[in-house]
Amino acid sequence: MKPKLRAIWDAGVAAADPVGAVERALPSVDLGDPSKLTVVAVGKAAPNMIAPVLAQLTPRKALVVTHRENQVGDIKADVMRAGHPVPDPEGEAAANAICDLAEAMGRDEHLLILISGGASAMLPAPRKGITLQDKIRVTEALLASGAPIEVMNIVRQQLSRIKGGGLARLASPAKVTALVLSDVIGDDLRAVASGPTLPPLGTPKDAIEALRSYFCWGKVGQDVRNLLHENQDLGPVPKTDTRIISSNSKSVEVMAEAAKEGKILNPPLLGDVTDASERLAALPSGLWLIGGECTVQIKGKGKGGRNQELALRMALIAEREGWPAGWTYLQGGSDGRDGPTDAAGAIVNSQTLKKMRAAGVDPVAALKDNDSYHALKAAGDLLVTEATGTNVADLGVLYKP
Repeated sequence: MKPKLRAIWDAGVAAADPVGAVERALPSVDLGDPSKLTVVAVGKAAPNMIAPVLAQLTPRKALVVTHRENQVGDIKADVMRAGHPVPDPEGEAAANAICDLAEAMGRDEHLLILISGGASAMLPAPRKGITLQDKIRVTEALLASGAPIEVMNIVRQQLSRIKGGGLARLASPAKVTALVLSDVIGDDLRAVASGPTLPPLGTPKDAIEALRSYFCWGKVGQDVRNLLHENQDLGPVPKTDTRIISSNSKSVEVMAEAAKEGKILNPPLLGDVTDASERLAALPSGLWLIGGECTVQIKGKGKGGRNQELALRMALIAEREGWPAGWTYLQGGSDGRDGPTDAAGAIVNSQTLKKMRAAGVDPVAALKDNDSYHALKAAGDLLVTEATGTNVADLGVLYKP
């Protein structure tokens, strides 16, 4: 069953191929005069998203911003690297470069921005009054709290010159078109990459409440608190043409085409991994196809990601409930990277905990220390794919006899 599950998961990742998604979208986009076109691609899929555009024309300016681990290849564009999931100085330099490009655009010019997951962390552009270190501190606090991406973005939008429509404001009065590869479950375009071309998800007051709700208010700097308390009105966001070209739900649909006997988990898997694992455990027998994106509350000092922790929890639940031999669960990030690790996730079955313990690893202790990576590595059950060049959140396949 393990090879079959991997083939199903691979089909879901392939469905999010950025090159094909952009190629299908381009005929409906009026790119206009290439000499007046600026193309910016940002995120984990940025190199692949810009490739079809550059194959058709030579814009006045082309810029790619992606994470360090991504393979870029030979493309006719400037390439800048940035940190993920925690912002870094290189990302701030990339954000400033994009802001400069946008501010210099005139009424008869066109900005085409190609957006994929990870762009929010890769483009830290602190508003006046706060610093990159302030934004790093906010990001680290929210990541550790287990806050979902929508909550994180409510906060980040209020602290950025780019997010929450900031890029559209900077580029005005130029025409702005955004093609989006969505990694946000439910496809709220305001949340993908923190919505650089659309109005924000909330207000400064909402950001304050979000920080307080996840016990982060006391962990952020005083300058951040002061900025949010000012409750500044940044004005309306100019109208843009912003559209989704691929998403998590589309990948799950393709997985269902690859596995006719499979059942799609609906609604998608969200929330804390503890609750998510119990939800999966309660499913009846069958082959289940899973989309979504969970969160982890980091309390230990170990290494891992949400997909690895979810897989390890499922292995423990299966042992607890005495699942029959033959069950298998594959869970991984479509980008090929789960948390700060080189693995996309894991493939676990009835042998996983036996192999783990034989290697001298206590799975329960590992879970308490948020050390799912080393536990699963000891069992030889990590899912390692390297960077896939795309990102539509997480995909999973569960076979329960």
